[in-house]
Amino acid sequence: MPPAEPKRTKPRVHDPVRVRKALTAQVEAVTEAAHALSAEQRALPSGLPGWDVHALLVHIALQIDALPRALARPEAASSDLAGARPLDLPTWVRTTSDFAHDLDEETRTEAARTDDAAARIDEAVAQLDPVLESAVRPDLLVPHPVGAMRVLDFTVTRLVELVAHSDDLARATGVPVTLDRTALATSVRLLADALAAKAPGGSVEVRIPPFAVTQCVEGPRHTRGTPPNVVETDPLTWLRLATGRTSWSAALADGTVSASGDRADLGPQLPVLG
Repeated sequence: MPPAEPKRTKPRVHDPVRVRKALTAQVEAVTEAAHALSAEQRALPSGLPGWDVHALLVHIALQIDALPRALARPEAASSDLAGARPLDLPTWVRTTSDFAHDLDEETRTEAARTDDAAARIDEAVAQLDPVLESAVRPDLLVPHPVGAMRVLDFTVTRLVELVAHSDDLARATGVPVTLDRTALATSVRLLADALAAKAPGGSVEVRIPPFAVTQCVEGPRHTRGTPPNVVETDPLTWLRLATGRTSWSAALADGTVSASGDRADLGPQLPVLG
């Protein structure tokens, strides 16, 4: 008997109210942390290639005001989405590398002309606040480098960026940055969905309790009992694996990920962001 076809899953439906609250909470957390940093901490390496913490903070500001900037562009337009094929979230995850160079250049340019990165974050928040209440909705399209997106989906991408960079900031400086539970859960699930889209199949079960379980990788599909190929990790480790902050081999070595079964090697599939 041939192996079963991979299970087709419907796109996740995000609740605008929950997304808006999560974005607000994560913005507040990273803003508070930015203002707590000393000049010495802002000069530390960020852990990201070529950026110090000052540049990381400026990049965070750019991620915060990306939504109001997108809404202000003349291409942004209302649509009932009938017949439209906006960029979906798993595709966004897999195509971020297409415009990573431009984002790096924008960050470096902005960082060079910004003296106070925390104040730059405050400016971004001031631009976000007036539009957030009405903008997080599924019936509006905004332009994006690789295709128009529903503004609600674009806001979810801001959650992923802010969660990942909040973790970057905490690791680089030692200053705790709260990760909003909904923001973290949304990011974990999206990155798990992107893995399933990148490596479709049902031979490996990936467990990220308490937020996500997905199946991926071509091969015989598990249907009953204990899966023969299982990967399990915690949400923060998954975030770091999926975004390239840590490697598969390093996570195996330090015990933050467990993998059992002949096919339970996600190294070739990681990272999924980019």
